[in-house]
Amino acid sequence: MPRAVAPPPSGEFTVRLTKPFSGPPKHTVEVIGEPNRSASVRVSQYNGHHKSTEKDGDMPHDDVQELLRLVSELRGFPSNHTDDVYGQDAKVEFDTFEIQWSNADDDPSAGSISELAFEQKDDFKRIVQSIEALGRAFAKRDVAI
Repeated sequence: MPRAVAPPPSGEFTVRLTKPFSGPPKHTVEVIGEPNRSASVRVSQYNGHHKSTEKDGDMPHDDVQELLRLVSELRGFPSNHTDDVYGQDAKVEFDTFEIQWSNADDDPSAGSISELAFEQKDDFKRIVQSIEALGRAFAKRDVAI
């Protein structure tokens, strides 16, 4: 079930990957931009509750389009705010003007993922790996913390 939050302004999107699924973050990848343009990528590592390193960079338009295509596959996937139902120990959040989704949303109809959703687990894993790869590929500049 999509979250009831205000959409980002003027077509802007945000894709955020946070590990682990719950508790203080240890690793985040955040992509912010607009469709049909390049986007900003930021990768942060944490030591406890504080950032220990942060890198950023720009992601080309073609990769932005591919990322948006990938994450749009998550539309309609079940979510659960307390359980890591996909088994990736990762939280993915996707906010656009059209959809707001996170695997950590409160979706009472989700329960646990059944065997019928094996393909969804694989798709989610592939998307998590793709977001991480984009962070490694494009976030190269050190950011002062």
